[in-house]
Amino acid sequence: MFSERFRWVLIAGLVFAGIAVDYYCNTHALMLRLLGWSVLLLLVGVVFFTTTQGKSFINFVRESQIELRKVYWPTRQETLQITFFVAMMVLVLALVLWGMDSILVWLLGWLTGQRG
Repeated sequence: MFSERFRWVLIAGLVFAGIAVDYYCNTHALMLRLLGWSVLLLLVGVVFFTTTQGKSFINFVRESQIELRKVYWPTRQETLQITFFVAMMVLVLALVLWGMDSILVWLLGWLTGQRG
């Protein structure tokens, strides 16, 4: 019925109109303005989901939900074991790097004659 370009112009127009109305009606009650924004965002959403990008977004969300069902989620025990293993590896690597750094500092001090 409407062209794609017209829908995007309508979305932009609705958003700009909402900003202008909110700016000029800043003395009205906040709840009334929030209600207006809610209705406006609902309208923008309806128009958006009729565009090609909106339909693609809906398709993407559906496919993402299907893929999430395929994900293997580890048990609590597996999560704790992996976390412990990673923490130990970080500690070991930190100690190795600290040792290498200490050796290199000592060696550099010895080579430059700054250590006795």
